[in-house]
Amino acid sequence: MTPRDAVSGNLLSDLPSSPEAAEVFHALLSFGNVRIERIVSTGQVSPEGFWYDQTQAEWILLVQGSATLRFEDELYGRNLAVGDFLYIAPHRRHRVQFTQASPPTVWLAIHIESNEK
Repeated sequence: MTPRDAVSGNLLSDLPSSPEAAEVFHALLSFGNVRIERIVSTGQVSPEGFWYDQTQAEWILLVQGSATLRFEDELYGRNLAVGDFLYIAPHRRHRVQFTQASPPTVWLAIHIESNEK
């Protein structure tokens, strides 16, 4: 989807009624170096020993549910509740330690690719 079209919807529609096998990612908008998506988690966590190491920056907002996200350079996870947001710099290693299964945890994620080479 690009901004030339009128795009609308509801972040809390069509949520799973029971836990899913994997997180569900739904692209909402992509334009230039920005991608916005809804992520729905129903109890999923990062595999043991796995750390995300993304090339793009990410800004997340917890819309529903609760979650714990931990950065590799911090001793403890950060507990997130509805309305909490967090900026994750490129290559800042992190992992998901907890997501609430019911009601599902809903994230709004904005990914920003760097123009630098």
